[in-house]
This record gives sequence, C-alpha cells and structure tokens, in this order.
Amino acid sequence: MKNSTETTKKYVRDIKSADMWSVFKILADFIKGFDELGDLGPTITIFGSARADEKNHYYKEAQKLASMLANRGFNIMTGGGPGVMEAANRGARESSDIESIGLNIDLLSEQKPNKYTTKELRFDYFFSRKVMLVKYSMAYVIFPGGYGTLDELFEALTLVQTRKVAGVKIFVIGVNFYKPLLEFLENKLYVNGMITLEDLKFIRLTDDLGCVVQEIENSLIQQLQVLEEAGLKDTKYYDSLSEFNKERLQSSNEYNI
Repeated sequence: MKNSTETTKKYVRDIKSADMWSVFKILADFIKGFDELGDLGPTITIFGSARADEKNHYYKEAQKLASMLANRGFNIMTGGGPGVMEAANRGARESSDIESIGLNIDLLSEQKPNKYTTKELRFDYFFSRKVMLVKYSMAYVIFPGGYGTLDELFEALTLVQTRKVAGVKIFVIGVNFYKPLLEFLENKLYVNGMITLEDLKFIRLTDDLGCVVQEIENSLIQQLQVLEEAGLKDTKYYDSLSEFNKERLQSSNEYNI
C-alpha cells in the first residue's frame, strides 16, 4: 500500500504541479524515444492484454503473427510487458535479423518487462510511451485486451481519422471478441452521425493472420508514397522502407523465376 501511495503522489506531483523539473522529465521521455527509435526500419506495433498466459489462444496467435512478420523482415514493437506483448516479442525473437522492441512503463502490477526483447526502453509517462508506440510503426495490430488496449485502439483510430498519420493500417484480431464493439460503433456512433462510414473502414477485423501479413506487405508502396508527398524522401526512414521494398521485390522475382 505504501508503494501504491508513493507512486500516486509521484504522478500527481509530476502532472499537476508547475515544477519545471517535471517538464524536463517529460521531455526526457520523448528525447529518449526519438534517439533510440529514430533509425528503425519497417516496424509493426502489436497491442494486447498483459493478462493472457501461454495457454491463451490469443497469446499463441500473437506469437505466430509476430514470427510470420519477423521472418519477412519486419521489426516488432510492443509495450514490453507480459501477456500478448510477451508473445509478440517472443515470436519476433525467432528471427535474428530484426529488432524485438519493448517500450515498458513503471506500474504497480502487470507491467514487468518480458525477456524476449532485443531493445528495451522504459518510460515514466503513458502519453510519451504511446507516442513512441505509434510514431515509428507502419501498422498497428490490436489483439484482445482491457482498458489499456482499448485506449491504444482508439488512439490509433483518432490519429488515422484526423490524418495525423497516413497510410497506416489498423488490424483488429479476434472476430468474436471485438464484433460487439464494432457493432456498437456502427449502430450507435455511425447511426447517430458521430462518425462517417469511411471512419468505420479504418478497422480491419479478421482472424486470418496470413491476410494481415499480406496486407501489411502490400501497404509498403502506400507508405512510401505518403513520405514522398510529405517531402521526406531524404530521410533515413524513407531509405529504409525503400531498400526493404526493393529487397522484397527482388526476392519475389527470384522465387518466381
């Protein structure tokens, strides 16, 4: 209980006070992320419950999907904790050629770092960590989870809806799990004019992992076009995506010969 009280006081002081030191701590979170993640190549962020164990169906599916993506050269990024996050980092570690990234945060429970990361960063604040989880990723995959996972899903949807990010795919895994949520979005938000039909199309609900991998690979061209239109052809990120796409096409051509 003492640790809980002290942690609560810490965050209240940091966020509610006008202490300039708190501002520097927040900036430090962002600078750390920019510095460590700025040179990443093609990366997929996988979200999901911290409470799913190895026997859980979605744990196994997350591990499988991450392995499939890693074997195709995509880095895998998660929140760095247990459950679905651990599963995704674990699947990524099956390939030695990519980064398995965990962006952890100090919490009282659940958020213990998993052992399957090749790069681990620890953040003090949820908002700075969440920025990093979406900033350097070309697709978001949402597995079943609780409040944190839903927060990340709707953050991603808001960024795409408001065009703060472009060309990014949002895949939601778990048709039976998430179908009632999508029905709510359609029957309540859309019917009442609070979102558009186009907004509903941002979500790709599926259990077909192969389809997810294929659509992510196909979205590379769109990602490159977005960067070109934004005048970012001279960035390291554009170069990494362009080179990755060339290697992918070359491998495909060699296979077809």
